[in-house]
Amino acid sequence: MTALRQRMVEDMQLRGLSPKTQEGYLRAVRQLAEYCQKSPDKIDEEDLRQYFLYLSKEKKASQSTWRVTLSGIKFFYEHTIRKDWPTLELARPPKEQKLPVVLSVGEVGRILGRVRRHRYRACLSTIYSCGLRVGEGVRLQVTDINSDRLQIHLRQGKGGKERYVPLPERTLDMLRGYWITHRHPTWIFPSPTRIGVPQSMANKPLGVCGVQRAFRIAVQESGVQKRATVHTLRHSWATHMLEAGVSLRVIQGCLGHSSLKTTTIYTHITRKAEVPATEAINQVLDELQW
Repeated sequence: MTALRQRMVEDMQLRGLSPKTQEGYLRAVRQLAEYCQKSPDKIDEEDLRQYFLYLSKEKKASQSTWRVTLSGIKFFYEHTIRKDWPTLELARPPKEQKLPVVLSVGEVGRILGRVRRHRYRACLSTIYSCGLRVGEGVRLQVTDINSDRLQIHLRQGKGGKERYVPLPERTLDMLRGYWITHRHPTWIFPSPTRIGVPQSMANKPLGVCGVQRAFRIAVQESGVQKRATVHTLRHSWATHMLEAGVSLRVIQGCLGHSSLKTTTIYTHITRKAEVPATEAINQVLDELQW
């Protein structure tokens, strides 16, 4: 590791950035250096300008890719080598708002019913019924479950934020039944162990990749023709809650969104939210003299 890279890593650690964010930022700076064929501390502002034009015109980078790239490069130049360049303020990600894929309740049931291994089915069912991110689901601990208040205390949410989410009674019963099969003192979903070693001795939780692979296989076998991922379960939960009459503010809190604007995307997806508007326009047209 070069001294420059090491300094950036230390700066990101001081800022408290997550390992995943650090990885994305380092990749952004590395790709910039590869494009310019220079060490990043030798790159000038014109190089930077040409790189962002390349991302926009030729590579046609998505909004998410652009955002990570810009954030990583800004962090490096503003905090690691202390350069303040106007181009970093001028560059903005392309505007796009893609609606997330959402499954119907029936489709969720069909997919979860196709998950073969008990541990993956229990984990994915919890992720859906509580609106969790996959990382939050696999890292659930025994002490996170408050059975008296029917809540889950999420201590390791995105951005290090904590929150409480409702725990359905059926999900609690399922978790109790699953935990009895391994009785791990810490993890609800412990990682599989080698033959002869009880799961109660696992030293880490279930892996994210295994859960994602199990879901992907289940989608294929279910016959559901949608490009669904594990995160689709979270989008589906939010949409189903909105359709059931739960307020956006409550859904925002359960999902851990900092801004209500992020949560309002589900109003564009739910069918039941459109029904009053459809009924109103039909009434207007019935009264209209053509």
